[in-house]
Amino acid sequence: MGTVNGSYKRLIKLVRETGILHSVAELLEWDQEVCMPAGGNAHRAEQMALLAGMVHEKITAPEIGELLAECEQAGFPAGGREEANVREIGRRYRKKTCLPVELVRELARVTANAHPVWVQARSSRDFSLFRPHLERIVALKREQAAAVGYESSPYDPLLDDYEPGETAGHLAGLFDGLAPALASLLSGIREAPRKPDSTLVRRRYPAEAQRKLGIEVSRAIGFDYERGRVDTVVHPFCLTVGPGDVRITTRYNERFFNEAFFGFMHETGHGLYEQGLVAEDFGLPAGESVSLGIHESQSRLWENAIGRGKPFWKFFFPRLAAAFPDALAGVSLDDWLLAINEVKPSFIRVEADEITYNLHIILRFQIERALIEGDLDVADLPDAWNGKFSEMFGLEVPDDSQGVLQDVHWSAGLFGYFPTYCLGNICAAQFFAAAREQIPGLESGLEAGEFAPLLEWLREKIHRRGMLLMPRELVRDVTGKELSVDCLLSYLAEKFGNLYGI
Repeated sequence: MGTVNGSYKRLIKLVRETGILHSVAELLEWDQEVCMPAGGNAHRAEQMALLAGMVHEKITAPEIGELLAECEQAGFPAGGREEANVREIGRRYRKKTCLPVELVRELARVTANAHPVWVQARSSRDFSLFRPHLERIVALKREQAAAVGYESSPYDPLLDDYEPGETAGHLAGLFDGLAPALASLLSGIREAPRKPDSTLVRRRYPAEAQRKLGIEVSRAIGFDYERGRVDTVVHPFCLTVGPGDVRITTRYNERFFNEAFFGFMHETGHGLYEQGLVAEDFGLPAGESVSLGIHESQSRLWENAIGRGKPFWKFFFPRLAAAFPDALAGVSLDDWLLAINEVKPSFIRVEADEITYNLHIILRFQIERALIEGDLDVADLPDAWNGKFSEMFGLEVPDDSQGVLQDVHWSAGLFGYFPTYCLGNICAAQFFAAAREQIPGLESGLEAGEFAPLLEWLREKIHRRGMLLMPRELVRDVTGKELSVDCLLSYLAEKFGNLYGI
């Protein structure tokens, strides 16, 4: 066992080094989004490509394979951190050794150059500017899928990068059960007797007051600003540079309250997960989030189940009214709750309500799966998008910026990423249902501004466990149930039934 322990320690040292290199790339990405001048794009693309190549070469080095073989042959106790590290390092090694380093570098280079073109195309509302870049990205992602290999769909190995163990077929089954139920609920809300006053969230909310309030609420629910910070960007995100450096971002709209406040809640949810990981395991699977779907469940739980729920606002509404006395004079708590939970089909995913958001994701899943499987050409993408959107939402897309160009993901090559958002909603509802059962007095505590019990429950059940379990195993372990859309549909029906009187 001594030899195996030595092999394991050497393996962990090498993998930690790749984690540190990856954190350097994260810092460069943050800089590009937050403060880099436009003139730096070309050089940044070269920096990112070089780092991507270095990480790939280190993680696929023959020595890694030799050390893995020794560790896998010896074995470690099931359910432990060592076993999780070896299992996940091995899974990644086998996937990445299938990829030529030049393909990895080319993907990094092409996507870095595509980003500013996507920004320009979206601003110009002209897909044709972005089309050649996306064609190249899709071709490279197909090449990646072919190199890794797959049983049923070339989309599966891309999805597996973000949601280990997930497949297009399983997702399609989940979404096929979700979409009709959402459409039925949406139809009932359209006919509901109660209607929200949408002007309440579109009064004037000064940006500086929004910033202070966002920091207040993120700190209240547990974000540690000694180990984190917040900045302003066009497209909000959360990013980790190191175990003591978690960065969230947001944007402000003085005529739309929801954008910054719930953006703060959302990104704080991501940040809490990152700050809850075991610092000593940074750079290792045992110190990483288990999947993007589980990560999204944390942001969605805090943003929606808590941040758009009545118990939270019983506590926080007086603070809100004090921060914006002109905008909220004479506004009742019930009117406010209905306004922030308005259900209305819209073009933009990030502005969508809790019900239609999932339809936005299902649309993107169907389209990007068709692109990767070769059933849809990039040239036909706008027409395919607009047609599906009209079917699902009953709206005609006015231009590309409000349609196919609205999201950054495809410019970054993130095929397989979108479904994790809907998985996040599904898991969030299942986790929240379990929390309500397992935490005594949870809702009365939320009404009193006591968020620590919920955060500690999430820390114990999810955050500190890193990748000790695979995503569906974790859901089963925490909730006692298989992954299902049932809790999400029950949550939405109860919540919006009460709000809209249906």
